[in-house]
Amino acid sequence: MADEEKPDEEPKKKSKLPLILGVVLALAGGGGGFFAVYSGMIFGAPSQEEAKAQEEKPEDLPDIAFVEIDPLTVSLIDNGRDRHLRFRAHLETPGEYQADVEKLLPRIVDVLNSYLRALELKDLKSPSALVRLRAQMLRRVQLVVGEGRVRDLLIMEFVLN
Repeated sequence: MADEEKPDEEPKKKSKLPLILGVVLALAGGGGGFFAVYSGMIFGAPSQEEAKAQEEKPEDLPDIAFVEIDPLTVSLIDNGRDRHLRFRAHLETPGEYQADVEKLLPRIVDVLNSYLRALELKDLKSPSALVRLRAQMLRRVQLVVGEGRVRDLLIMEFVLN
C-alpha cells in the first residue's frame, strides 16, 4: 500500500519554463525578421546601380515593316441578292523581307481575292468567322511568299454590305 497515492497529495505540476522560453524566442525571432525586412537587409530595395540599369532604356523594337494590301471588294450572293464584302489588310513582315513581299503583292492579292470569292455568306456570319478567316488567309499568304517572310495579317477593314 505504500505504492498507492494518498488522496490528500496533489500530483506534481509540470514546469512552465519551456512554454515561456518558446514564447520569448518566437517573439524575438518575429521581431528580428521584421527588422531585417523593414531595414532592407533581406528583400531590400535594389542598389542605385541596379536601379539605373533597370531605368536606362526599354527594349528596342524588332525590325518590322507593314505592307499595305490594296482594298478588295468581293461580290457575294445571298438568296438572289447581291452583297459586297469590303476587305483591307496589312501584312506584318521582318524589315529585311519587305521588298520581297511587295514584289509578290499581285500574287498575294490574287490568292486573297480567290479565297474570299469562294466563301459563302454563312461562313461570314458566325461569331468566330473573322479569326478563322484571318488564319486561313495568313496561311495562304505564307505559302505564296515563303515561310518566315510574313509574320501576321492585320485586318484593317472587314465590312459586309
